[in-house]
Amino acid sequence: MTTKSKLLSWSLCCLLLLCTLAQIQAQSPGGAVTGTVRNAQSEPLPGSTVKLENSSNRFSRTTQADANGNFRFEEVPYATGYRLTISNVGYADKVLSSLNHSSGNPLRIQQALEESAKSLDEMVVVGYGKTSKRDLTGAVKSIKAEEFNKGIINSPEELLQGKVAGVNVTASSGEPGAPQSITIRGPGGVRTGSTPLFVIDGMALDNSSTGGAVNPLTFLNPQDIESMDVLKDASATAIYGARGANGVVLITTKKGRSGFSSVNYNFTAGVSKIANPLPLFSTDEYKRQVVALGGELEDFGGSTNWQDEITRTAFTQNHNLAVSGGVNKLTYYASLGMQLQEGVIQRNDLKRYNGRINITQKLWDDRLTLDINLNANNTVNRRPNIGSLIGGAISTNPTIPARNADGTPYVFENGINPLKTLELEKDWSTINRVIGNVAATLKIIKGLEYKINIGIDNSTGVRDVQSLPNAVPQRDGRLETYNTYNKNVLMEHYFTYNFNINDIHKFTALAGYSYQDIYLQGRGTSINRFPIGGVEPIYNPGTGQELTLANNRPSGYAVQNELQSFFGRLNYNFDNRYLFTATLRADGSSKFGENNKYGIFPSFSAAWNIDREKFFNSSWISSLKLRGGWGQTGNQEIPAKITQPLFTATVSGNASYPLDAGTTYPAGVFFTRLANPDIQWEVSTQIDLGFDFGLFNGALNGTVDYFRKVTNNILLQVPPADPVQPAATTWSNIKDMNIINQGVEIDLNYQHRKGPVSYTIGGNITFIDNVVKNSPYTVIPSGSASGSGLTSATINGYINGSPIGAFYLLDFTGFDRDGLSVYRDANQDGFVNDRDRVVLGTALPKRIFSLYGTMGYKAFDLAINFNGVSGNKLYDNTENAGSYKALIAKGVNTFTSAVKYPEESTTNDARVSSRFLKDGSFFRLNNLALGYTLPMTKVGNGQFIKQIRFSLTGQNLFVITKYDGFDPEVNADRNIDNVLSYGVDYLSYPRARSFILGINVQF
Repeated sequence: MTTKSKLLSWSLCCLLLLCTLAQIQAQSPGGAVTGTVRNAQSEPLPGSTVKLENSSNRFSRTTQADANGNFRFEEVPYATGYRLTISNVGYADKVLSSLNHSSGNPLRIQQALEESAKSLDEMVVVGYGKTSKRDLTGAVKSIKAEEFNKGIINSPEELLQGKVAGVNVTASSGEPGAPQSITIRGPGGVRTGSTPLFVIDGMALDNSSTGGAVNPLTFLNPQDIESMDVLKDASATAIYGARGANGVVLITTKKGRSGFSSVNYNFTAGVSKIANPLPLFSTDEYKRQVVALGGELEDFGGSTNWQDEITRTAFTQNHNLAVSGGVNKLTYYASLGMQLQEGVIQRNDLKRYNGRINITQKLWDDRLTLDINLNANNTVNRRPNIGSLIGGAISTNPTIPARNADGTPYVFENGINPLKTLELEKDWSTINRVIGNVAATLKIIKGLEYKINIGIDNSTGVRDVQSLPNAVPQRDGRLETYNTYNKNVLMEHYFTYNFNINDIHKFTALAGYSYQDIYLQGRGTSINRFPIGGVEPIYNPGTGQELTLANNRPSGYAVQNELQSFFGRLNYNFDNRYLFTATLRADGSSKFGENNKYGIFPSFSAAWNIDREKFFNSSWISSLKLRGGWGQTGNQEIPAKITQPLFTATVSGNASYPLDAGTTYPAGVFFTRLANPDIQWEVSTQIDLGFDFGLFNGALNGTVDYFRKVTNNILLQVPPADPVQPAATTWSNIKDMNIINQGVEIDLNYQHRKGPVSYTIGGNITFIDNVVKNSPYTVIPSGSASGSGLTSATINGYINGSPIGAFYLLDFTGFDRDGLSVYRDANQDGFVNDRDRVVLGTALPKRIFSLYGTMGYKAFDLAINFNGVSGNKLYDNTENAGSYKALIAKGVNTFTSAVKYPEESTTNDARVSSRFLKDGSFFRLNNLALGYTLPMTKVGNGQFIKQIRFSLTGQNLFVITKYDGFDPEVNADRNIDNVLSYGVDYLSYPRARSFILGINVQF
């Protein structure tokens, strides 16, 4: 830029600044707005929050009442159309609209607030509607945006962690965008999955992967979410029938408000580092141990911490711009978001770009309401080969230099430098997803509404897995490309009729129809042997030289699932004291057999608002409600077409016969799966008994629930009953087999305000037991082990009388006099083999708990969240495969635990056993956030800028645990034939500790 151009730019900036200052100085004159806040007994309410705003002159200011309940706003511009909102803990909010303020008639307010258990009057989203908390009969928890977890958030599950009793959220690893395991009141299936149904603004999602190693829910920008409502028991989820067995999470995104407009810009920048490195031997200790154990030390003269070499200080930035408002009968909310996140491992990053627009238009004298919700997302994920990289960093000789003098990775024989692995390996995914729905609500007559909801969720994904060719060590190079196409179409119609008799008998009836079509398609291609140098294969696969089908056979799949449903619900409210709800849904799914296409899922629940009874007279109990419910839900999260026979065409001696005396086989077709038209739904039957209470005018609120969920008709892939069959397996329902989850949930929240100080303290705890009953199998294996000598070994098992995720292992008891491992002879037959495996704990926690709090003082605010689990164990497959004496003697680096037992021989192997089973309990400071809201008097009386807030957030600040791996919150997917595994840690991505600075500006 030339000097002249710079001067012109500076001149324009100065002119703009002067104009702005002049406009601020020339704003319309104003006077004070004053008032007093009292209760119904005319007593002052000190500390009440009072907000005054006006969209026409972009005025917005907040203050608090003093010790006498008085408040005052200075220099408020004279205008019409002011809106005043008054709130206080234990009282219902009061909103005064269309207020006028002029020089001849200054605004003065005298307002009394009515006592109320405020939380009970909040609206909660339920299936196909809304209701107040007071009128709920089921187990439902609503979390608002201001209550969400803070920090670097990639998917909505992370917002909920620790916030809802009975909900357990576990990250599979610390990788940005990694899948999250979320269960509501425990898992209930063997092969059917335990992920709840997610519904966004009425659009029910499918949990299928959209491609790459990325959580399918990463597409949703957390900044766009207004609230999340978790439906936990069957009386709440039965309205979703076949998809409600694992619970339902309803996500509502933000909307605009008529008469007000705002522009909100939010920026955060964070720095992250590995929180807990593995305890590897240092260079000096490594050399000492190799010599001490009689190994041959190969000293390259360097001193390298390979964990430090492959990790880094990672930076994250997040930009979000949102515009919302409304005029007349049109409201809107639009946002653009960008998150650029680096992983703590080198060459790993996640880039997410979001756009959203929500529009609501009212027509025909407000009889017709149109809602349009549209979200577009682009996610790019770049990652190295995580397992190979971490495995190399753990095992590589620390005396090997990391780099040559010129900075290139040091090359050595009989191994590969982890930095070279970073250069050669790349896993790159790009996912584009568009999800939207249009809903129209028509008021036909008084109390009767018809709603139609049409939605589509479409995503495409491209994943390239590239291995570059290399000379030392010699590699040919390979490129694998996977394309995925997902389409989910939903159409729903339903009627809602509200009527009452003398305001005593209140009825709400719902009846509707739903159709959902889910289409999934994928293709895979590969090519080998690329020349060294030149264009990367990812950009020109045509340079590959090996085109044979033996190693590069294309792959693919196509699946279409249809779900047709009829549903209805009836709510009856007698005098706001007695509440009854009955729900019925009939689901027909293309996944099930011709003889069992449809399933019927009913539920019933009732509640008694004791505090509404005339005999109830308590000065300190503000609300008290008893609830009870029973219901059934189904689970259809199984592969498609399993009821139909499957034939496979191949050229092999197992499928056909040679047509001559030679060995040339023609293509043959053979059975690989038998048909079973009798397969039916896996059904969960659940009861829930609970009570909700509020004390001290709603300052203390709590909920206690007892639940029991029994899942039967378990779906499994099993050997056929008749051994003389053309196929080895078939799918079937195991009639008498049950999986039972039962427990108690306790949720408490206390809030208080005195003068300028306000605070809340809350927490929840869940006690839960899980058990498998009446399984006809000794064990259903799961949890495959990995590592040298561990192939085909299993870790988990589904066993009668034990929980899902039970660790079924040999019990390690020590070493014999030769230093070899000794295991308990459990069946006392004189031999130790697989028949001596026993249940030694479970990966499922028996207790899930959290503690959280907030505090506000004038312009400062503080939020803190702890969460944890106990009663669970983890299997450290990483240590099992990479930390025992024999490895050190061979020159392989290991953990310090490898020499834990002096009596162990260097020839001892490391079988899968309880030796590597560890306590998985932990207590974590999940996030701590400090904020400061700049008073608007500092920035021009809030005429142009309504609010500026600065924040500092710490994430994963500490964790108290006995587990010595990267992190105790881990769940690597080690399934066997899609039988789910739990609690296995194998070369998992390390979790980060992060610090985030943020600024939020509202115009």
